[in-house]
Amino acid sequence: MLNNIGLPGLLLIAVVVLVLFGRGKISGLMGEVGKGITAFKRGVSDGQKELDDDEKAESARDVTPEEKKDNA
Repeated sequence: MLNNIGLPGLLLIAVVVLVLFGRGKISGLMGEVGKGITAFKRGVSDGQKELDDDEKAESARDVTPEEKKDNA
């Protein structure tokens, strides 16, 4: 369905949206979209960092040698 819109169709849609909403509203909307994308990327990287920290903490929990564990 969207394969045969072409460049003239996209330009027509862009002009109609610009006329309906105005330049100021579209500019504000794009700013909010940018903030949302930035927040999403930050959340993904924070989640990955948290997972990496959990893996490091899991491997660093018990460092007692096996001989000392058996004697205790």
